[in-house]
Amino acid sequence: MTEDLATLASAYGVSTGYEDGAGDWHDVDAEVVVAVLAQLGVPAGSPDEISASIAAAPADPTPTVVTQGDAVHLGQGELLLEDGGTLPVDGVLPADAPLGWHRLRRGDTVTPLAVTPARLTPVPRAWGWMVQLYALHSERSWGIGDYADLRTFAAGTAAQGAGALLVSPVGAITPTEPVERSPYSPSSRRFHNPLLLSVTETEAFRAADPDTRAAVLALRPDEPDDLIDYQAVWRAKSAALALLAPREVPEPDAALGEFATFCALAERHGGDWRTWPHGLRRPDSPEVAAARRELAERVAFHVWVQRECAAQLASAHAAAHRMAVGILHDLPVGVDPGGADAWALQDVLAADVTVGAPPDAFSPKGQDWALPPLRPDRLAAEGYLPFRDMIRAVLAHGDGIRVDHVAGLWRLWWIPPGQSPDRGTYVRYDGRAMLGVLALEAHRAGAVVVGEDLGTVPDEVSAELRERGALGCAVAWFERDDDGKPLPPERWPARAVATLSTHDLPTAAGFLSGEHVRVRADLGLLDDPDAEARRARQERDDLLDLLAAEGLTDDDRVLALHELLARTPCDLVLAAPTDVIGDTRQPNLPGTVDEYPNWRIRLRPDVHELLADARMQRIAALLGDAAR
Repeated sequence: MTEDLATLASAYGVSTGYEDGAGDWHDVDAEVVVAVLAQLGVPAGSPDEISASIAAAPADPTPTVVTQGDAVHLGQGELLLEDGGTLPVDGVLPADAPLGWHRLRRGDTVTPLAVTPARLTPVPRAWGWMVQLYALHSERSWGIGDYADLRTFAAGTAAQGAGALLVSPVGAITPTEPVERSPYSPSSRRFHNPLLLSVTETEAFRAADPDTRAAVLALRPDEPDDLIDYQAVWRAKSAALALLAPREVPEPDAALGEFATFCALAERHGGDWRTWPHGLRRPDSPEVAAARRELAERVAFHVWVQRECAAQLASAHAAAHRMAVGILHDLPVGVDPGGADAWALQDVLAADVTVGAPPDAFSPKGQDWALPPLRPDRLAAEGYLPFRDMIRAVLAHGDGIRVDHVAGLWRLWWIPPGQSPDRGTYVRYDGRAMLGVLALEAHRAGAVVVGEDLGTVPDEVSAELRERGALGCAVAWFERDDDGKPLPPERWPARAVATLSTHDLPTAAGFLSGEHVRVRADLGLLDDPDAEARRARQERDDLLDLLAAEGLTDDDRVLALHELLARTPCDLVLAAPTDVIGDTRQPNLPGTVDEYPNWRIRLRPDVHELLADARMQRIAALLGDAAR
């Protein structure tokens, strides 16, 4: 690593080293830095290229996202407000600049300028549930949880006093087989998953003639005993929706039309746009325009399906109107590289890079999530509008947003093409700008912001989240002191969402029984199963000791763990039905794909049985009393 290469890397936010979770420093190979710079369009393969790139490195640009009240230098010009008004700019941001998406005019140059809130509205103390939507089911659902089941669960838990409901991501799939199961690898974060659409709740089904209704109902797949068959569900629903689709569909806006065009093209040419004929690989090409006309009927079908999804999500959202907070939706880290957003937003993505995590104790070889990152330089050049549109879409039918791996707003672990996960490095983003966009959209929607700040997270991330009024996450298995002992509840952070676990971690019953160790050992994922089992037993015993010290000696350990949550000062406390009913299986086992039934495990009780379950009601009462 030469001094000049380090200088160039710093200019483009590419790290030449990093500190791991244990505080140890690791230098990044120069070859990795050069490869990542190349993905940013910066040649650095030789001393001459490095010198030329240093000379061409841009000076600090005028910011496109600022915080209201900050003395940000903007030069001389005029602020063109989104309401049509103007404000003179004399060097710094005017003190009376309103929140919003404006434009800055300086001479003949006009650039975006978002003015964002310094702090969000405080979150009311509340309790609620977090649920994997696909895992719900009822007597009328088609092999998978759907938006109607979400409405039922939201209404039922609201009636029992719940103040919040966190839902797994509902981003769109690519409508081809094999169907992507993971809600954290969507084809689009801007549109909705038709797998989760309730066929019989569509207006078209209600209005259909008896013969059509009978034909639709005949397509309903058998209800699985335990695991969801995504392929069978999609075949049944897509065929049923084709019977119900109207002949005339109102013209969509540009974004929805583009997404529907992608879906129609994927049906014809396959689910990965990178393998399509070259002329179809850019959404703005003449070939795509011609294909859209040719496939007009299928384009209209996908427009209609998305509108039905939006209507059912709106209905579920309305069912939560009595909640103090409401429905919180989850924003995944990225999208499928062959999917709709990667096709539509390819100019702001580093398409050949994947993101993941460096080596740590859990994953000694690092992690590759197979998701392409947004480019920080292109995001800034676009005024962060692509990021805004994703946030806006997620908040359209909710009262809050949980940002998965929120540290990714500040830095992401980029893995160059052809490299293993340990051969990557961090690329910096303007975290203050990204958080500002998030805060502005949340402010406008009256929404709560939750950042998943678990694992190796820079201190600045958690600090800035709390400074802006966003919540972090506090998980029982992780809340420990410097000696590794569980923290007593009064020492948990107040500005956080308290939970026992997450979708990637053991359930309460799984943690207490050691099931999470047994499963990984059986799959060959552990180098030393015996040592891992001893560590897990010690962690469990330490937690049981804490329960005893708190006087929580009920024989029902899961109930005692929820009472521990209730004693924390955290603003939000969320319970999971999987914990309450004693399921030992976690929804997702990191490091596996088909070896474990990730994202396929159904809740054994149906949604009505869950709402009537005595243990669910007992924990609801316990958490409700604590939140008052």
